[in-house]
Amino acid sequence: MIPNRKARLGSLILEEISDMLHRGIKDPRLEMVSITEVDVSEDLKTARIYYCLYGDDRKKEDAKTGFESAQGFIKRELIKRLSIKRVPELFFVFDSSFDNADRISKILSGIGKKDEE
Repeated sequence: MIPNRKARLGSLILEEISDMLHRGIKDPRLEMVSITEVDVSEDLKTARIYYCLYGDDRKKEDAKTGFESAQGFIKRELIKRLSIKRVPELFFVFDSSFDNADRISKILSGIGKKDEE
């Protein structure tokens, strides 16, 4: 498999789903969601779409449910927008790296405050 094709497809999927979230999908559960990365498999049959949002666990669970509900719409729109024979099977995965970075930042700022005292 040509790596450029995999990367291009991932980039196009990221761009189109991000556009759908901002303009096409009216589900309130997906309002503040951002797509962070798309990882397409070597055979181009599956794609993991990583998303993040700021909020509590309930908002994260609501977003997961929202993506499950909108999955058919998203796939149909990708077929129209990308003009490819087969759109990969889509799997939406919460990207916890931003939460981890926020937690680390809070810990480090707490350490800085202790040093000042």
